[in-house]
Amino acid sequence: MTNIRHLDPSASPLDYYGSELRRLREAAGLTQEALGGIIFVTGSLVGQIETAHKVPTRDFSERVDAGLGTDGMFSRLVGLVLRSQLPVWFQQYAEMEARATYISTYQAQMMYGLLQTEDYARAMLATGMPSNLDDLLAARMERQRLLRRDHPPMIWVVLDEAALLRPIGGRAVMRDQLRHLLSFRDQRWVRIQVLPFAAGGHASLIGSFNMLRFDDDPDLVYTEDLISGHMTANPETVREGSLRYAHLQAAALSVEESAALIARVMEERYGEQSGADERALA
Repeated sequence: MTNIRHLDPSASPLDYYGSELRRLREAAGLTQEALGGIIFVTGSLVGQIETAHKVPTRDFSERVDAGLGTDGMFSRLVGLVLRSQLPVWFQQYAEMEARATYISTYQAQMMYGLLQTEDYARAMLATGMPSNLDDLLAARMERQRLLRRDHPPMIWVVLDEAALLRPIGGRAVMRDQLRHLLSFRDQRWVRIQVLPFAAGGHASLIGSFNMLRFDDDPDLVYTEDLISGHMTANPETVREGSLRYAHLQAAALSVEESAALIARVMEERYGEQSGADERALA
């Protein structure tokens, strides 16, 4: 049965998307089932998205644009919809991240979000036991679209060795994740250094942080605690963050040495082993 729940388009990007989908579908003289047939999805899925009961994917949006001839409207809108699924406290950071021309990050415990594979991201997000895991995952993958721009930001990652050794998602997931890191070796705009355990005490034992630089706006420092994130353009904080990051880079392995370590861990710790338990790691 067709769902006729009406939405307030101003309530959220998701509600706006749903109301526009219904409006343009009806203007084309199509039922939900008919549109579903055109774009190879069920009429039920169309109805769920029209009533804001389900978050649209980018693939769905591209299909709708092709099926309704909407000139990329839904493909443009879906980015806002997916960003709105991020935690409220993270949304402003995600907006600034998308505008940055230079991103530097130190990650003490896990892979950097923009460089996570989908399987690693799913396993990582699942640790928080969210009720909307699929939506959060889609939003994280959407953030990574900035890596595929014609002119992506320069990204410098200092990754603690702990992130390589912590088995998130199992052996196969980690193997693919480390292979993904290595795939950036030939990208001029991504540099990855590993901070080895042998470095001992270092300039950011207190935890991870990101720094964003822009062409026309002040630099920002971003940190997270257990329940939220904090972003500041305070000059003293930015200066302190820059100094600490310079010390981290100096203490880390070179880009070439880091790639060699990542490759070694991938083979020795997560390499395919006949009969091995995917989650049983020494």
